[in-house]
Amino acid sequence: MRSIWNGAISFGLVSIPIKLMNATESHTVSFRQIHTQDGGRIRYRKVCELEGREVPQSEIGKGYEDADGSVIPITDEDLARLPLPTAKTIDIEAFVPADLIDPLQMENAYYLAVSGAPAAKPYTLLREALKRSERVAIAKFALRGRERLGMLRVVDDVIVLHGLLWPDEIRAPEGVAPDADVTVRDKELDLADALMDTLGEVDLEELHDEYREALEEVVAAKAAGQAPPEAPEPAREGKVLDLMAALENSVRAARRSRGGETAAGRAAGEPSESETETEAEVRQLRQRKSTAGSAAGKAARAEKKPAAKKAAGTKKTAAGRSARTAKKEASGAGSGKASGRASGSASGSAKAAAAKGSSKKTPAKKTAARKRTA
Repeated sequence: MRSIWNGAISFGLVSIPIKLMNATESHTVSFRQIHTQDGGRIRYRKVCELEGREVPQSEIGKGYEDADGSVIPITDEDLARLPLPTAKTIDIEAFVPADLIDPLQMENAYYLAVSGAPAAKPYTLLREALKRSERVAIAKFALRGRERLGMLRVVDDVIVLHGLLWPDEIRAPEGVAPDADVTVRDKELDLADALMDTLGEVDLEELHDEYREALEEVVAAKAAGQAPPEAPEPAREGKVLDLMAALENSVRAARRSRGGETAAGRAAGEPSESETETEAEVRQLRQRKSTAGSAAGKAARAEKKPAAKKAAGTKKTAAGRSARTAKKEASGAGSGKASGRASGSASGSAKAAAAKGSSKKTPAKKTAARKRTA
């Protein structure tokens, strides 16, 4: 990495030569201004108002515009002779807990590297002292034409300098908070906590700039002479006026995306999807009616079964009586010296009557009838 500033850290009477390097970089896709008619580049030229000609960079300096409109030239030699101890020094003022720093004050971050081998020992001493105390150092330094406030902290084994805004550069949030008097119920807070717990933590390494990636795809497609990809039209959703319903739906959606329920959601008293489905089944009154109807049908069928059995038994008894009557008539015909044909006819009638009933003759009974006929 290329250093952008050379100086030293002033730690009491200890001076640590360091080099300042940018700790961050921008991946924003940049554009050029062009003439839409022919694609020509639009450039800005530095022109002197008095002479009306373009001026090279070597002839351009700094100037301060006074209240009356006059310009006071300021040279680099004037800036170099500023009576500031922080012109080339990061002067540590105090050591404070990290949570004392308002994140609103934090600006750019810079890595501090040692400048030369002799600086390694005092650099390591300051780094380990910051680690053990669990505090950060508040310092002042001059960079890019102005004195700035900074915070030194340890990241891994490197001291990092964060530029801080001065306290008077932070605007007060007047008129930003809602004017209406709003009351939040405990149940709503419970659901909000459940949603926060369901979303859980995230690995920042997995987050990426989707807008930049989509923009690069558009540029690549147009460079290849292809139609740029179009984003699908988002589905229109109605306004949710019920905050509780919105929170409950958010919790369920978060659980599905995170792979199921969480213990925190169950502790908050929010019903799971399975519990919701069970309640829906119990509340289906139509199913209850059909169940009651089927129970009544079973009772009716149970009442009909004894009557049907009784009727069947009556039929079987009548058929048995007819068979016995036919046997008696056949036996009487044999004792009255009836002809074999009449006797056979009577026996046939008895067999027919027996067949008409539910009880059938066994082979032994048929043999006995043939002997009597003979």
